[in-house]
Amino acid sequence: MKDSFKILFVLIICVEFIACIDVKTTSGVVRGQTIDVLGVSIDQFLGIPYAEPPVGRLRFAKPEPIKTTKPEIIDATKPKNACIQNPSPYFPNITLSEDCLVLNIWKPNAGNNNTNKLQLKPIMFHIHGGGLASGSIFENFLSTNVLATRDVVFVSTAYRLGELGFLYGNREDAPGNVGLYDQLLALKWVRENAEQFGGDRDEITILGESAGSWSVSAHILSPLSKGLFKRAIMESGAHLYNKDRDVVSKDESISLGKRIAKEQNCSESEDWLQCLRRLDAKVFNKYLNLMTYPVLGTEFLPISAQKAFADKKYADVDIIAGIASTEGSELSLYALPLKDKVTLNDIIEATNTSDSVYHGLDVKRVDDYYLQNVDKNSSLELKKAFYELFGDLIMKCPTYLFAKQAALNGQPDRNVYFYQVTYQNKYTAHIAGCDKDGMGVCHCAETTFVNGLPFVIPDAYTPVDAIFSAELMKMWTNFAKYG
Repeated sequence: MKDSFKILFVLIICVEFIACIDVKTTSGVVRGQTIDVLGVSIDQFLGIPYAEPPVGRLRFAKPEPIKTTKPEIIDATKPKNACIQNPSPYFPNITLSEDCLVLNIWKPNAGNNNTNKLQLKPIMFHIHGGGLASGSIFENFLSTNVLATRDVVFVSTAYRLGELGFLYGNREDAPGNVGLYDQLLALKWVRENAEQFGGDRDEITILGESAGSWSVSAHILSPLSKGLFKRAIMESGAHLYNKDRDVVSKDESISLGKRIAKEQNCSESEDWLQCLRRLDAKVFNKYLNLMTYPVLGTEFLPISAQKAFADKKYADVDIIAGIASTEGSELSLYALPLKDKVTLNDIIEATNTSDSVYHGLDVKRVDDYYLQNVDKNSSLELKKAFYELFGDLIMKCPTYLFAKQAALNGQPDRNVYFYQVTYQNKYTAHIAGCDKDGMGVCHCAETTFVNGLPFVIPDAYTPVDAIFSAELMKMWTNFAKYG
C-alpha cells in the first residue's frame, strides 16, 4: 500500500513527460499540465497565486489582490508552500511559508473549446479542513482530484491558519477572520478567471469537510460572500454553537494577541501588533491549538448564525450537509485525549473542559443524559458515551441544526439535503486510529470516498468501497450540476 502512495507522488512530479498548457489569468500566464486521471484527460494547475503575499504590513490584514500581472510564466506544474502550521506526519512532504495564498485547479481537458459558453462546466470550490489551524491543498489525498473526471472544474484553496489567520486586533489592519477573507478573495479570483478554465462563474458550489465545512457555513452567513456561489456542501461542521455567546469573544482574541506580544518581549510602549508583525512567522506555532475559531461581531460575521437565520440574513442556497455516525471519537483523541482506562470522574472532568471551550453547558444535566443506562464501571462504555456527547456538541448538532434552519427559512424552491454516513473503509480507519473498540464510523469518513481514493489506490480498498465511492462522487457532482 505504501508503494501505491509512492507511485502516485512520482506520477505527479514527473512533469517533464507530460504536456503543458498555458492559461492567461489576472495573476499572469499560468502553466499547468495535462495528465491522465483514471483514463480521463485532465488539466492540472498547482499553486496559482491569487493574492499578494500576506507578509510584513499584510500580516493579520485582509489579503490584497495581485496588483501587477506577473510578466514571467507562473509555473503551476509543482506544489507550492502550505500556510504556516505545526509540522505533521500526515503532510510529510509539504514546505511551510507565510507566502502561501495559492489555489489548485483541475479541469476536464477540452481542447480549444475552453471558453465556449455552451461548454462551460460547473465549478466545485473546495476549502480544506484542519481546525482552521492545519491542513494543505498539497497533501497526497488531494493531489490529483478525481472529481474533475466527472465533468466539473475542481478548485482547492489555501488560506491562513491559526493566529496568522484569525487574530483580532479591533482595527482596520487587523480585522480578524482574515483566513476567511483569504477564502473570499480566492472565490472572487475564481469567478473572475472562471471562463479561462472552462468554468461557469454562475454555477459555483462551495464545499469543505470539518473546518472546511465551518468555513462554508461562514460564507453562507457572511454578507460579504452573498451572491458569489449557488450551492454549498457541508461535510461535518457548522459555525453554530451557544446562542448566547461565541466560542471566542473579541476581548478574548485581543487578550491572546497581547499575551503573545508580552511573551515575545514586545515593549509595552510600542504598538503590540507592529511588534507581532516583525516576529518570525513560526513563532505563532507555539500558540496553535487543535482548533481555531472565527470572531463574531465583525465585518465578515456581524451576527450569530441563530440571529442570521431568524432575520433571514444569510445566503439562501441549495445545501447538502451531513455527519458521520460517531463524530466525537476521533476528535476527542486530539481535543480531549482520554486515558486508556477511564473512570466516571474522568468523563465529568472532560465534560467540564468541553464547557470551558464551548460555554453554557449544564454539565450535570448533560452527563446524566449521556450516562443514563451506561455501565459506569466499564471504561469502554464510558468512552463511548463521551464520544456521543462530544460529537453532538462540536459537530452533529451544529451541522444538523444549521441545515434544519436553512430548510425551514429558505425559499420553497431551495433544496436542503442531510445525510449520515454509517460506513468506513478499514484501511483509512486504521490510518486515522478509528479501528479500535468503540470508535465507530469516525469524523469525515465519507471524504475518502468523495475524493475517489478507491480508484486512485485500489489496493487499499474493496470492490464495495469502489461502488460506494462512485455513488458519492455522482451525488456530489450531480448536486453541483443540477442542485
